[in-house]
Amino acid sequence: MSEEPLPPHEALRTARELVDAGRPFAAHEVLEARWKAGPAEEADLWQGLAQVCVALTHAARGNQVGAERLFERAGDRLSAYASTGRAAYGVDVTEAADHARHHIGTF
Repeated sequence: MSEEPLPPHEALRTARELVDAGRPFAAHEVLEARWKAGPAEEADLWQGLAQVCVALTHAARGNQVGAERLFERAGDRLSAYASTGRAAYGVDVTEAADHARHHIGTF
């Protein structure tokens, strides 16, 4: 994956396609590039989404503890972003946070 950040909507679309193709770590890299290039006020959004992808990677590799920790951190970051009321490029951030937390204790 390129380290060049994609525009927000393209980053989201590409990350979703990568997750759907079974490549959550590659999706993490796309989201991480967007997080590092984006404005500071969007950091929790992009970092939280990237953490979901890393959690999925840990889960796929059988690392239950790592997956649960990352799902929890992702939920916290996404909830923090949702509480700001800022736009999220069409992402329902509260739902994403709830979905991340839903995975805790399911392995």
